[in-house]
Amino acid sequence: MANPFHHQRASSQEVAQASAAHGALHFSALPDGMTARELLYRINDATCRFSARPLRDPLVLYGAGDMGRLARDYLRAIGRDFAFVVDKNAVALRNDPLWADVQVLHPSEVRDDMMRSALLAVSIATTPFVPLEKALREAGWHDVVPFYDIAESYRDRHPLSNGWFAEKLTSEELARTTNVLLGWEDDLSRAHHLQFLAWRRLREEWTFEGAPVTGDNRFFIPEVRGCLDAVSVFVDGGAHDGSITAKLIAEAGLRQAAIVAIEPDAKNAAAFSRRLASLDAKGAADVTLLPYALDSVEHERGFHDGLGYASQLSDTGRERVRTVTLDSLALSPGFLKLHLEGAELNALRGGCETLQQHRPIVAVTTYHNSDGLWRTPEYLMEQLPAYRFFMRLHSWCGTGAVVYAVPQEKVRIQ
Repeated sequence: MANPFHHQRASSQEVAQASAAHGALHFSALPDGMTARELLYRINDATCRFSARPLRDPLVLYGAGDMGRLARDYLRAIGRDFAFVVDKNAVALRNDPLWADVQVLHPSEVRDDMMRSALLAVSIATTPFVPLEKALREAGWHDVVPFYDIAESYRDRHPLSNGWFAEKLTSEELARTTNVLLGWEDDLSRAHHLQFLAWRRLREEWTFEGAPVTGDNRFFIPEVRGCLDAVSVFVDGGAHDGSITAKLIAEAGLRQAAIVAIEPDAKNAAAFSRRLASLDAKGAADVTLLPYALDSVEHERGFHDGLGYASQLSDTGRERVRTVTLDSLALSPGFLKLHLEGAELNALRGGCETLQQHRPIVAVTTYHNSDGLWRTPEYLMEQLPAYRFFMRLHSWCGTGAVVYAVPQEKVRIQ
């Protein structure tokens, strides 16, 4: 019988296509605990061939969706520009006011000499990177890189932190990461954790049969949705423009729940209010918006505002904000969602009493810094007895990682 965990690497011809081409591995089964440990050690022992990439000209963006707009705004914020953006929907995008001042080309319209000379920054995380990179190289592009790897070179000027590289784990870190792998409720979580680790450590794209990356159910996976009817208070930490709160009201059946949204960025808070105002009065009437930044202690911190969903506590920011702890707010959440651009672990530490007293469902993003490798899930596993823990990936390139904690008493018996 064939070994289901025998990995399938990209062919040598594919890898040789360019020295910077990324590798891919596919596994035909989900890993149990013992297999996950073996694969973790394989990831940790390997050497990464990649590093953060500085900008060079000409620079071209590939993808004009949400991430493409983020990349455009990011480049302008650090005082750099790009030649144009490439998108298969170029014809429609040319009439989009959001791209009114940018040249948008269809892939077929790009000259061969530009494809040979340009640095192509892929601004898409909703599809696997390796096959897209392969297709772009076959089309004639010579230098293809994930956009977040470029952003990682300018962290001293902009706090966007989705492109970090994980260092080799120490023996203690390896043991603690192993304990987290063993602590997941299911093998699907182990698969997604390993996929996350492989990208962050090696920039290798690992996939497992039976472990799809789903973008449409972030924060509302089936294991969470099955418990929502018991939630009376939803706390949306890092509420951004209200899209998650609106989804909860419109789709998740919590119209009778009280919703407390926490968002320190003034522009985001204004967008949140506009979005909620567009909903029916009953849904909007139950929402409270608090202009705070969550942290482990209450003090004054630098805050980089005006970055949309990337706004965050950072020394690169010119604003100063007073942080609060979740415990100080005296809330009684039944469901706590945290998306804080790297401040999630500190927010959990500042909410330990709330978590232990009220035992909410917890959904927390873990892809903004190395806390997500093991520290954040370990903290939840240590602080929340009689919980079930899951990890899911909701996008590619090491992003969209969310850890879910569901109290056993709220789990419906299937």
